[in-house]
Amino acid sequence: MWIYEKKLEFPVKIRNTNPKLAKAIISQYGGPDGELAASLRYLSQKFNMVTPQAIATLNDIGTEELAHLEMIGSIVMQLSEDADIEEIKKSGFDSYYVDHGKGIYPASASGVPFTAAYIQSKGDPITDLYEDMAADGAII
Repeated sequence: MWIYEKKLEFPVKIRNTNPKLAKAIISQYGGPDGELAASLRYLSQKFNMVTPQAIATLNDIGTEELAHLEMIGSIVMQLSEDADIEEIKKSGFDSYYVDHGKGIYPASASGVPFTAAYIQSKGDPITDLYEDMAADGAII
């Protein structure tokens, strides 16, 4: 279905440990406006588009969001992988660490796990595309 090149679209090479930043960035992974929600939104909404071009476009965007998800996961991992427990506690990343260790888990910065409630798919192409623009922060 896809050709997967086993490399990130944009290389992520973080040299400094920063679990405080990892705590903030994890929301872009699995928070309400994160890449997982964006991907699922587009990949779910494509089924009700009325033209093959619209279906293909939402499919392409949804799979591109998955590439973003991979990059965000790499960023969080690199920011936290060498952190010791004192750094984790001091940064406020300890509540995440208790539940997930240094694993990458889809959650918001406040610790709320990813939920399908973050996405919308109404089955009406106009409504869905309007929602996509609002979710992506486009001015409507």
